[in-house]
Amino acid sequence: MNRRKALKNMGMALGYTVATPTLISIAQSCKKETALEWTPDFFSKDEGAALTKLVDIIIPKTDTPAASATQVHLFIDRFADQVMETDQQDFLKMSMDRFLEKALNDSGKEKAGELTMEELEPVLATSLKITKEDQAKYFDSITQYHEAVAEGKEPQLEEGVSRFAFANNLRGLTILGYKTSEYVGEKVLAYLPVPGEYIPCADAQELTGGKAWSL
Repeated sequence: MNRRKALKNMGMALGYTVATPTLISIAQSCKKETALEWTPDFFSKDEGAALTKLVDIIIPKTDTPAASATQVHLFIDRFADQVMETDQQDFLKMSMDRFLEKALNDSGKEKAGELTMEELEPVLATSLKITKEDQAKYFDSITQYHEAVAEGKEPQLEEGVSRFAFANNLRGLTILGYKTSEYVGEKVLAYLPVPGEYIPCADAQELTGGKAWSL
């Protein structure tokens, strides 16, 4: 999934806009911490442990670092804590609870922090593997849920739709956090700390070897 589509779908499901300076500020605040020192601000410790594994399922280590190695899990936790409105936070918590409940029921375990990547991956894959027609229906249901919340009504959302919402948002936030990280910005994307000559009529292959520009 490309970044624009990921951000669009993420925004549709949670109802927020993304400001680049805010993202960079959050990413910079994460880079001095290590996974061993991390205590989540928004998620519980068990949820944070599951989140760390989930982001590495979405972006595993290849010739570039896994998502957790670039502190994406910290980025998501702080984004949820510092950027999301209360209703968005509530929706994220609700959808994550339903996602983890499915993984716990399938695995027979009691704590989310004990779930392995092998136990989380099938739930993530199933939640995201839906047809375009069902995806459109799911987004309609999510929109109706948010409208009900805004009107002070009691919102309802099917469990499968809730799991999709969490998985879709998590994928978008993982991609966003990864591309915003210092390592990816300087080592993977095309990086030019001091902008130089303006060339209006050249393609990305010629200018950057096909790489997207770093923020």
